[in-house]
Amino acid sequence: MKKHLFALATASVAASLLTFGQAALAADTLAKVKASGTITMGVRDSSGALSYTLGDGKYVGYHIEICQRIIGNVEKAIGKKLEVKYLPVTSQNRIPLVQNGTVDIECGSTTNNLARQKDVSFALTAYVEEVRIAVKANSGITSITNLAGRTVATTTGTTSVQILRKHERANGVDFKEIFGKDHSDSFLLLESGRADAFVMDGQILAGNIATAKNPADFKIVGEVLSVEPIAIMLSKDDAAFKKVADDTIRELQKSGELAKIYDKWFVQPIPPKNTRVGLPASDATKAAWANLNDKPMEDYAKK
Repeated sequence: MKKHLFALATASVAASLLTFGQAALAADTLAKVKASGTITMGVRDSSGALSYTLGDGKYVGYHIEICQRIIGNVEKAIGKKLEVKYLPVTSQNRIPLVQNGTVDIECGSTTNNLARQKDVSFALTAYVEEVRIAVKANSGITSITNLAGRTVATTTGTTSVQILRKHERANGVDFKEIFGKDHSDSFLLLESGRADAFVMDGQILAGNIATAKNPADFKIVGEVLSVEPIAIMLSKDDAAFKKVADDTIRELQKSGELAKIYDKWFVQPIPPKNTRVGLPASDATKAAWANLNDKPMEDYAKK
């Protein structure tokens, strides 16, 4: 009987160790991609100049290019060329797909905050966002207080949803909220007249306006509703992979290449229409470059 109990206990410990080992392996992205020969990049279809599609499975943007540099250094670290797979993600599924290992590195427009840090890790911040309001140019809307009785669009699964509700309460402004499934869908709500405003990251608004049929029909207005660090997302507690990502961003910043990549996507004409987003690096983004860190948005709110 004692032998039987001992055997059961041993089997239980072995199972626990196996589970722990599997979890550790799942978090070891370098070992995983070396074994498979592939790395999966989570990308967005319409996250402004950070990450967007040109069609036919092609994705470009500021965060895409930084991720490509990171992957180049991953290849050096493991001594192997990797096949890069691009997997479109949404605001709703991006975090679960990083958690379960489907996505190895997410290169979209994800805000680094305390709640998300419980589930995933973030690389050093290379872009700091200001949440703003986009409207039709002839709408007469100039501030969040003008949204009383209006319909306001934002994207499901984003921090802008909470920001919108917070300002609604703080300003005593009652407006109707409708949600797009992704940023292009939210912008379409504004473009088609189903929404009077679209609240989102300023560069996402600017990017969607730049690629609209008639960009002059829209403008970004009002006060800054929130300042948020936007960062590349990685698996939780994967120190070796995070080090490669962070070291890559440090190298880009030190060489001046980070500012050049930013200028390429936010200031210069970009494909497919050679339009300009027209957003020079903000003081907040320059400060993040000067003092690279992975602090959450809650730290920015304290300033």
